[in-house]
Amino acid sequence: MNKFSLEGKTALVTGGNQGLGKAFAFGLAEAGAKVAIAGRSAERNAQVVAEAAEAGYEFVAIAVDITDDAQVARMVEEAVAGLGRIDILVNNAGTCYHGDSWDVTDEQWDAVWDLNVNALWKCSRAVGEHMREIGGGSQVNIGSMSGIIVNRPQMQPAYNASKAAVHHLTKSLAVEWAPLGIRVNAVAPGYCKTEMAPVDRPEFQRYWIEDAPQQRFALPEEIAPSVVFLASDAASFITGSVLVADGGYTAV
Repeated sequence: MNKFSLEGKTALVTGGNQGLGKAFAFGLAEAGAKVAIAGRSAERNAQVVAEAAEAGYEFVAIAVDITDDAQVARMVEEAVAGLGRIDILVNNAGTCYHGDSWDVTDEQWDAVWDLNVNALWKCSRAVGEHMREIGGGSQVNIGSMSGIIVNRPQMQPAYNASKAAVHHLTKSLAVEWAPLGIRVNAVAPGYCKTEMAPVDRPEFQRYWIEDAPQQRFALPEEIAPSVVFLASDAASFITGSVLVADGGYTAV
């Protein structure tokens, strides 16, 4: 079972100060990794660092806007300074707007793609260069079942398209970077109770819950083990894969 351990490993989680990202950071720490979280809000970062300290973990916090190249470079520098190296990158930061295609503004479309795809690309490449120098690593991108199916009843064309792009970028980088010892995989969560997904709203019950074979939504802590697995040596022969964790939603 030591293949599942992250003892001696280091991990950087973008969007690690709330929701799924926070759960991923704690899951990685529980598995033994030293963890850095990156997020725009220094205040939320500090709150998560305090929570981690109470649980016995020492998180490195980095306030950063990952849509900016210079700030991404600084993030990598600070993560390496705080952790010593970066063995694992979890590209988690993302955003979503609900709205019919006719109502989506250019600003909304650009905001979704800038964070969900462009920023992920910037982080992947910047950390990938570091991983190439140290001889390998594992990157886990957070896609979505929305990159596989079209959600209902809410329309979210920008988000759906962006997550499909994340899935295919994952495969592209996995193939290119395999000779460098860098594995790149993705997790595609289904409906999960976070700040970004109002799973408790009654107007969504019929489609989000009743259409799911397990008849429920997930908690962030249920998705975190999939990230830990892909980050670990237990997944040493897995790269270019999209692990779907959706309670069976996309199977029907």
